[in-house]
Amino acid sequence: MEQIRKKELTKKETQKRLLKRLSAPHPTALILFSSLAVLIIVMIVSLSIGAASVTWETIADSFLSFDETNTSHLILRDLRVPRVLAAALVGAFLAVSGVIMQALTLNPLASPSIMGVTSGSAFMLALAFAFYPQSNYYQLIMWSFSGAALGAGMVFLIGSFSKRGLTPVKLALAGAAVSALLQSLSTIIAIHFNVARDITFWYAGGVAGVRMETVRIAGIIAVVVLAAAFMLSRSLTIMGLGEEMARGLGVKIGRLKVISTLIVLLLTGAAVSIAGTVGFIGLVIPHISKKVMGLDYRWVLPSSAVFGALLLVIADIAARTINIPYETPVGALTALIGVPFFLFLARKEGRG
Repeated sequence: MEQIRKKELTKKETQKRLLKRLSAPHPTALILFSSLAVLIIVMIVSLSIGAASVTWETIADSFLSFDETNTSHLILRDLRVPRVLAAALVGAFLAVSGVIMQALTLNPLASPSIMGVTSGSAFMLALAFAFYPQSNYYQLIMWSFSGAALGAGMVFLIGSFSKRGLTPVKLALAGAAVSALLQSLSTIIAIHFNVARDITFWYAGGVAGVRMETVRIAGIIAVVVLAAAFMLSRSLTIMGLGEEMARGLGVKIGRLKVISTLIVLLLTGAAVSIAGTVGFIGLVIPHISKKVMGLDYRWVLPSSAVFGALLLVIADIAARTINIPYETPVGALTALIGVPFFLFLARKEGRG
């Protein structure tokens, strides 16, 4: 009994020394809170941009003394506030999902959009529109969750047939194949059941028309699921050294993978049910966060949530202003950033 206790104490001491060594030496807290302040400013700017011009004074008045007879106040409450909050939440969900996926698989190319998770969610939503058109938002979330699990399961099933193991490039190729298959099936469903308009919205990606009720549900998911993700940050940091090292340091790999996978499915499913298939945020943001904050996931996870929210809010602003009075799909704008980044990483990993 005494020997077991000593071993546990030794493992905890080793973990503490390891985490201290991996902690970034630069002022990570300052960077995180500065980024959060920038996010709040950008969200306020987003409230003032749209077809109807809204002044900063009107925005302040709508929060301090809401007037139901004021058209600008109604626009802010019913349209723009839900939209900007949804953009921030979806960006945070996708970024954190990408961080966890890359940490678990030790694959720098892993992300919800590349590994078939978002395509799986969109495919199941297509089935819901075709066979259960009266589904409410809660039911759509469940369809989206199940689709995320389907897409990820198919990718790993295909990858498991690889003789030399599931390398980053092979995983990306399996994800591309599964995504193409599920998108093709969604297109067939859209044409046959005449639900092309609904499905096109989900594949284009965007947060226009999001209701406050949807944001409230997403907010609950954010509080519960993101909090659970942050609690895993210590174990994810140690996982970065490899499974054997992590297991030797006392990390319960099986439990970590199960909980982390559930978190990824919940976050991605919620994001797709709100905004459709917005790609590449889960690929780009984790690399930026690790470059800026270091390798300690106690800082990488929260910073990724803030950076992801910031990126999607900015992309949503651009979607409204590039081609006035029309809106550009947000998914197209994030792809402009993500595709070159993905090709760069794939080429780098292929050389490795």
